[in-house]
Amino acid sequence: MTTAEYPARTLRIGTRSSPLALAQVDMVIAALREHVPDLVSEVVPVTTEADLWQGDLAQLGGKGLYTKQIDAMLQAGTVDMAVHCVKDVPGDVPLPKGLVFAAYMERPDVRDVLLFPEGSEYRTLADLPPGAVILSSAVRRKAQILRARPDLKVVRVRGAVGSRLEKLDGVKKIDVHADGMILAAAGLARLGIERPGYVLGMDEMLPAVGAGVLGLECRQEDHATAALLEKINHPKTQREVTAERVLLHHLRGHCNSPIAAYCTTEADGQMSLRGMVFDREGSKFANAMMRDEHQGDPAVLGARVAAELLRQGAREIIAGIPH
Repeated sequence: MTTAEYPARTLRIGTRSSPLALAQVDMVIAALREHVPDLVSEVVPVTTEADLWQGDLAQLGGKGLYTKQIDAMLQAGTVDMAVHCVKDVPGDVPLPKGLVFAAYMERPDVRDVLLFPEGSEYRTLADLPPGAVILSSAVRRKAQILRARPDLKVVRVRGAVGSRLEKLDGVKKIDVHADGMILAAAGLARLGIERPGYVLGMDEMLPAVGAGVLGLECRQEDHATAALLEKINHPKTQREVTAERVLLHHLRGHCNSPIAAYCTTEADGQMSLRGMVFDREGSKFANAMMRDEHQGDPAVLGARVAAELLRQGAREIIAGIPH
């Protein structure tokens, strides 16, 4: 493949219009310009239906709504590439026809952070009293918080990160008094937000499939753009994401399925993958962890862990959750 069309050709980038999404596009452009310094780019922001909706995403058809409109623009040739948070890309259906992920950016810190209102006396999850209210939009986070602390109350909150923090601090009024909020450490870092909080360990909060990873998507037939994006692909992240997404595909979870998975790679190249499936209250769960002892295909590792979760009843747990 050749990138000879760049920089003479303008790279049109489709993205969501939130401050976090635009900050992530800036990261991608900066990385590409390390290889093509004169690269000319045009950012095409889209406010998706899911961005505007404040209710349960399942009522709109699920998380794929964050990517569907941008993917349609990519298929139509309105943009040349899309920047997606991999966690927002549906895992139970194929990518739209003619589209491929040409690259995955290096994965940052995938942990979640429990933040407290300005002036709060709380510093850790254990500090929260029974009945305390935690704000979160993710069913995965709700299930794991309630698994650890069934005496807490988790209330859904939507919106951009800045808007959510204003709700936490009482600047924007909501129907409840919030005692805490869970957000991704990577998102806060990408927005330059420095705020003390309690970083949740992997045993407390396993991340979403593809958490923190930016996937760079283009048309399969656009060889020049694919070759350009491959220059900033991170092979280790690509292998880990592959294992996680194969697991998700085999589980056939929907947008209301609390599914978590995290793949890591040791210094010797051996991968390990942990996956968990919960009911909405975190009281029932399946949990499996396996190592790729032969350093083979990450897809095989993902399939093996999914099979063990299904053996433990993951299908019944998922089927029991309304969607």
